Amino acid sequence: MLNMVFLTNSWLTSFSQPGLCITMAMLLHSFLLAAFIWMFLESVHFYLAFVKVFNVYVPKHILKCCIAGWGIPAIVITLVLIINKDFYGNGSLSESHPYSNFCCIQDNTVFYFSVVAYFFLIFLMNTAMFITVLLQIHSVKTRAQKTSRFWKR
Repeated sequence: MLNMVFLTNSWLTSFSQPGLCITMAMLLHSFLLAAFIWMFLESVHFYLAFVKVFNVYVPKHILKCCIAGWGIPAIVITLVLIINKDFYGNGSLSESHPYSNFCCIQDNTVFYFSVVAYFFLIFLMNTAMFITVLLQIHSVKTRAQKTSRFWKR
C-alpha cells in the first residue's frame, strides 16, 4: 500500500483538492510508519525463534502484532491531525517548496519527530535484537564445539 500511495500521490495532487491531498499525505505517512513497525515485529519474531526457542506461546500473538502494527501508526497520525491538520498538504503553495507537486508532511519538526526519530528508534531496537540473536547463535555454536571436543576425547 505504501508503494501504491507513493506512486499515485503526484497524480492525485494534480486535482488540486486540499482534502484529497491531506488524505494522501496522511496515508503515505501511515503506511510508512506501519512498514517500520512491521519491520520491528519481524525482529521480535527472530528473537523469539532464536533466543526464546522453547515455551514461547503468546496468547493471541497475531492479534497483538496487528494491533501494534496498525495501531501505533494510527496513534501517531491521529496526534499529528489533532495538533494541526495543515501539517499535511502540498508544498507547492509554499516558498520553501516551489517545485513540489507531492502531498506529504509540510512541517520539518513534525517530519523529524514522526518519521526520522521513529525510524531511529525502530532501527536501534532492531539492532539490539540482531546483536542478541547473534550472541545467542555464537553461544550455541561454542557450546556445541565444547561438547563435541569432550565426546571426541
